[in-house]
Amino acid sequence: MSKPYILTYDLNTPGQDYDKLRKVIEDEISTGAWCHCWDSTYVFRSVLSAWQIMHKLENYVDDSDRLFVSEIPSGMSSNYSGWLTDEEWEYIKKNILDF
Repeated sequence: MSKPYILTYDLNTPGQDYDKLRKVIEDEISTGAWCHCWDSTYVFRSVLSAWQIMHKLENYVDDSDRLFVSEIPSGMSSNYSGWLTDEEWEYIKKNILDF
């Protein structure tokens, strides 16, 4: 069963390829439900654990880069807030947070 996650990253070495990292997140890690509303952050659904997600990304980062991934509580008990467009909120609530 898939779960909602948030992933944020900084690729600090010049020449790092954000496109390859994004492709792995969008095509291999997520179930197809993802939102990339910020430059270096995704919210998405995945059947993988946080550890498995980090393991999949390790070939696209080096020691100077930073990554953080965490499962997001979902459903009606979710506690969230932020400044996004109405369309972004609707997509996230319907496709990622499950309500």
